[in-house]
Amino acid sequence: MNVYILRHGIAMEPGSPGINTDAERPLIPKGEQRLREAADAMEKMGLSFDAIISSPYLRARQTAEIVAKHFKLQKKLMFSDDLIPGGNPQALIRQLNGLKPAPENILIVGHEPFLSRFIALLASGGTGATIDLKKGSLCKLETEELEYGHCATLAWLLTPRQMELMA
Repeated sequence: MNVYILRHGIAMEPGSPGINTDAERPLIPKGEQRLREAADAMEKMGLSFDAIISSPYLRARQTAEIVAKHFKLQKKLMFSDDLIPGGNPQALIRQLNGLKPAPENILIVGHEPFLSRFIALLASGGTGATIDLKKGSLCKLETEELEYGHCATLAWLLTPRQMELMA
C-alpha cells in the first residue's frame, strides 16, 4: 500500500474576524491556487488514489475537495475525526485497514503536528523524528502491511515549492 500524506494548504490565521474556532479556518485564495497546482503536479507524477481521507476541519476538507475534484474522486472522499489535531493514530490505522476493497493508493489530508508524528511513527516506530511538513507538502510512505509502529518506508517528501516547479 502507498500512503500519501498531504498537509492542508495555507489558511486564514487563528483569531481572524469571523473565525470562532480552529475548525472553521478556511483556505485563503493563495492556498487554494497552490493546491490546484499541487494537484496538477500529482497528475504529472502519475499518481492516482483509490480513496481520500481527510480531517473534517474546513481547511483540510477544502484541500481534499480540490484534489478529489481534480482526480474526479469526489465519491471516494471520506472524513475522519482521527485526523483532527490531537487525533488518534491507532484508530486511523484501524479505519484505513478496514477500507473495502483494500486501497493500493490512499491520500490522507490533515494537520500538523499530527501528520509529521504519524509519518515518524510509521517510518521509525516512534514519534520523535523531526519532519518539516509545510502547508501543502506531500509525502509518500510505502508499506506491505499498515500497523501501529514501524511498518513503512519514507519514499519521498515534496515541499510546496518542489510541487510548484512540477506543475
